Order: sequence, then C-alpha cells, then structure tokens
Amino acid sequence: MNLEELIIAFFRILASTIVFKFNFMGGLLVILIDFSDLIIMNSLDLGGVRNYQSLDKILDLFYMSYFLIISLKWNNTIKKISFTLFFMRIIGLIFFELSGTRLLLMIFPNIFEFWFLGITFLKFRKINISKSKIIWILLISTILKIIQEFTLHYWKIFDNYTLLEFLKKITNFY
Repeated sequence: MNLEELIIAFFRILASTIVFKFNFMGGLLVILIDFSDLIIMNSLDLGGVRNYQSLDKILDLFYMSYFLIISLKWNNTIKKISFTLFFMRIIGLIFFELSGTRLLLMIFPNIFEFWFLGITFLKFRKINISKSKIIWILLISTILKIIQEFTLHYWKIFDNYTLLEFLKKITNFY
C-alpha cells in the first residue's frame, strides 16, 4: 500500500469505531465515512489509489465486522438475520475479488448495513421490535440497497467523476 491508501485505510478504520459507542448515530456516521475516501483520494496526491473498488470493499469489512459484533448481542432472530446478511455480503465480496465483476456486488448487495441501521434506529428510539417491523426493515433495506448498488455498480456514476466533480455537476444542474 502506498501512503495515500494507508491514510485512507487508517482514517476509515479508526473513524468507524464510533459505532461501538453510538450504535445508531455512529452507524449513520460510518456510512458517511465510507464515502470519505472519495474526498480524501481527490484531495491528496500521495501515490493514488490503484484499485478503488477492492480497497473500498476491504475497508468496508471493518465497519461491517463492527456492526456484526454489535448485532451478536441482539435477540436470537435479529442476530441470525444479521449474521445471514453479513455472510451473504462476504460471499459476494469473495466472488467479486476473484472475478473483478462488479455485477456480483449487485447480486450480493450489502443489505446488512441498512438492516443494522434499521434495527439500531428502533433500539435507539426504544421501539419494540416485532416480527412485522423486522419484515419491514428487511424489505426497506433490500430496496434501498439494490437502488444504491445499481447506481454505483451498473450506472457507475462515480466512475467518471470524483465526488467533488459529481457534487458540482448536480448543483450546477439546478
């Protein structure tokens, strides 16, 4: 790893630990931090990022593992769902790393992160987690994540722009 990749990795891994103190709000922040590497790599000139998709997916494993550690303390049903969603994403990441085919990231979307946010939101608000709420969180998480994965890996909106260029383009659009 070059210096730029090390800085990005250090920042993302360290900043993601906030989720242990603040499960819901920290989880939201971690998702935003996930995009920070786009800003950092566009702001630094210390060797570049050689393979952004691979670096990003490897760094995602840290915050996803932190989410999993927290979810293993939950009741049996939501703990099992968390583990299953985490495992599905890991399978997708392995296939992606072996093949380099981004379509696999759409076939194995990271539903786990939105699931985690949904459950921690209910816990943060001290809302009883019923079977119907679990189904709704799974449904909403799946829909949102498929939309996000489609946008990032099929339309590839950030592939031709830096994040700052993209934000400038959409703000000038209005």
